[in-house]
Amino acid sequence: MRRIHPAHWPWPLPAVLAWALCWSVFRVLLGQGLALQWALGLSSAVGVACSLWGATWWRRLLIAGGFPLSLAASLSALGADSLPAWAWLLPLGLLLLVYPVNAWRDAPLFPTPRNALAELPTHAPLPVGAHVLDAGCGLGHGLQALRLAYPQAELHGIEWSWPLRLLCGLRCPWALVTRGDIWKAQWGRYDMVYLFQRPESMARAVAKARAELRPGAWLVSLEFEATSATPRAHWRAPGGKMVWLYQAPLPVPPGETA
Repeated sequence: MRRIHPAHWPWPLPAVLAWALCWSVFRVLLGQGLALQWALGLSSAVGVACSLWGATWWRRLLIAGGFPLSLAASLSALGADSLPAWAWLLPLGLLLLVYPVNAWRDAPLFPTPRNALAELPTHAPLPVGAHVLDAGCGLGHGLQALRLAYPQAELHGIEWSWPLRLLCGLRCPWALVTRGDIWKAQWGRYDMVYLFQRPESMARAVAKARAELRPGAWLVSLEFEATSATPRAHWRAPGGKMVWLYQAPLPVPPGETA
């Protein structure tokens, strides 16, 4: 049976389910005698984890912030003041760990469908041991799709958020996953760089690919076209997303300048 990712559920169902789960965990922890501030922190961590269900930044923030905000409103209505001021920083701190501020300009965390890259080897054959980078690997869905396409490649992933980098490393032990900024990493050592970014990031990705990718190397973008470069191929993958394939040196579309 095909599973549907929670990000595809009708809104606000992901938020409602996440908030209900947070409150359930909170009540259970209090029932076990845990101090209120620690129950808040652990329940908020559940909310931050569930925020991965959001398809946009605003939805993820609403999912993660819904529980602590509703708890604050409840305590205020009851006239309760049993939480120290620092405890309310826990949810914000957890959120910033998963979504660092300097990564907000990049793509939202959204998984690559498992078979989205299955056709890549037909258009971009790679030798055994080729180095392939998933730039912004998140939880590792892109790395898993790349492994299906290139089982004999050496797969690398870069992720800025250290909790996501840790989880990705656990989910993809066969890949070399590091914490870093995809825009500061050197792409020149790779035979292929894979991106699932957003339209606003594609011009920057093309400029970096033109500056760093060696001739013959590939740039792959899921869903979003790099309008400042001419693709070698593009096709609609299973699930409906477009795959855009470019080869260095990236050609400039007619009538434009690099």
